[in-house]
Amino acid sequence: MSSQSVLGFDFGTKSIGVAIGQAITASARPLTSIKANDGIPKWEEIGALIDEWQPDLVVVGLPLNMDGTEQEMTQRARKFANRINGRFGIKIATQDERLTTADAKARLFEFGGYKALTKGQVDSMSAVLIIESYFENQF
Repeated sequence: MSSQSVLGFDFGTKSIGVAIGQAITASARPLTSIKANDGIPKWEEIGALIDEWQPDLVVVGLPLNMDGTEQEMTQRARKFANRINGRFGIKIATQDERLTTADAKARLFEFGGYKALTKGQVDSMSAVLIIESYFENQF
């Protein structure tokens, strides 16, 4: 686990938030958000991020219902994770992401008020929270 770097994705049908995290500090920071067309990203953008950051692991948030059951978006997020694995040969993990969007909005608001709440920033901050909750669940 030592200095493992993790690229995190908050999957969405219109936008996919991206963050980078380090296992050694169990923390992450927002990178960007990628536009998606009905859940399909520009794969070359994802490839460029993977080339740039060389992650040891990719973590994709799994949107579950509040009772823990799966929904259509859960399957789509899994498919997205599997495609990353298939295209780039990187180890993937999924992480329950219930409540990350609300947490991301609260965190951004704390730092920058309503101005900070752009959709792209919320998505990339959600990706940060997905990575951080993944790290928390490893220990």
